[in-house]
Amino acid sequence: MPLIETQTFIKAEIQVVFDLSRSIDLHKISTSQTREEAIAGRTSGLIELGESVTWRARHFGIFQQLSVHITQFDQPHSFTDEMLRGAFKSFRHQHLFTEQDGGTLMTDRFDYQSPLGILGKLADWIFLKKYMTRFLIQRNEVIREFAESGEWRKISGI
Repeated sequence: MPLIETQTFIKAEIQVVFDLSRSIDLHKISTSQTREEAIAGRTSGLIELGESVTWRARHFGIFQQLSVHITQFDQPHSFTDEMLRGAFKSFRHQHLFTEQDGGTLMTDRFDYQSPLGILGKLADWIFLKKYMTRFLIQRNEVIREFAESGEWRKISGI
């Protein structure tokens, strides 16, 4: 199973970064390139332990749906979402937050398994792991921009 790990240092308080990372509203903004919309479950505000959200998004030119459930929650240090239904065979996404001098280190660990056996492994090697890494980095840059600029104050629930 491929594992993607990214780290982003953000000059903001840990609670702000934690809340931005679990904000449905900011997720919509940060994934505008895939036109993500929350269509079921928690559709706005801050997602909590035990809650689910179903996303509709366009990836690789195809609209897809993905449902995730928050399975672990330790505010403001970590939370985990796991796939219930979607294009992957499975995935587990850990969001980890550590206070550092002058800010917060945000770490994403995205552990996933592609469907279709050997064809899925080939897709991982050729393009999927790179695509998902770029997707996470772009999303994290939006979180950084909102946290460091003070724009986070405009996001519902934070």
